[in-house]
Amino acid sequence: MAINKILVVDDSPTERLVLGDLLGKKGFQVVYAESGEQGISSAKSEMPDLVLMDVVMPGLNGFQATRAITQDEATKHIPVIICTSKGQETDKIWGMRQGAKDYITKPINADELLGKIAALG
Repeated sequence: MAINKILVVDDSPTERLVLGDLLGKKGFQVVYAESGEQGISSAKSEMPDLVLMDVVMPGLNGFQATRAITQDEATKHIPVIICTSKGQETDKIWGMRQGAKDYITKPINADELLGKIAALG
């Protein structure tokens, strides 16, 4: 599956800008959501090829939103990569148990992220 459209779910305007700039320069179409709830609805309406999900957000956190996206019939085919400052091994294991395909810690290393995207594509 070719990855063209990426949904970035992050409550930080700075993180959205950084990821959007990086991905846009690589030719990806980027759409944004500012919360877990918005991420779930955007996944359904935008049907992206990939979701990059922050964890620490007000309302639904990224683990809850990932679980909702990966268990919904309409969106379960969309891979999720968790992008978070939570770097504990237990966080990574929990994220993968929620249905994430991969897990990357902030600050995001551009080459690492692009490699993970290419591996899914």
